[in-house]
Amino acid sequence: MSDSTPTVLFVCVHNAGRSQMAAGFLRALAGDLVEVLPAGSEPADGINPIAVEAMAEVGIDIGGGIPQLLTVDAVRESDVVITMGCGDACPIFPGKRYEDWVLDDPAGQGIEAVRPIRDEIRGRVERLIAGLG
Repeated sequence: MSDSTPTVLFVCVHNAGRSQMAAGFLRALAGDLVEVLPAGSEPADGINPIAVEAMAEVGIDIGGGIPQLLTVDAVRESDVVITMGCGDACPIFPGKRYEDWVLDDPAGQGIEAVRPIRDEIRGRVERLIAGLG
């Protein structure tokens, strides 16, 4: 990673659905122009299989992801921190760009309910990329 490469941290509670889908889209759409870190305040044991299926429908494989615990260091090294339903679990550092994306949690939902969440995340990631340039 070079000094000019922005780092984006996506944080949700379990780091198994929303943040993994957002990270998958950012990696696919921005490539190596952005460093991507997903994390969770209470990470799950694995990626939500419905989120994996929804992303596979658009040609993105997130099945190999491993939910990671949110750390102070991850926030410190990020330029942009995007939270998704994790409330006050994310430490705040001056000079960072913070966004809170209000999105339904795909946990426990079927594919029909997860597709619109996936599509909303894609749109937000596209706008994020435009704002990073």
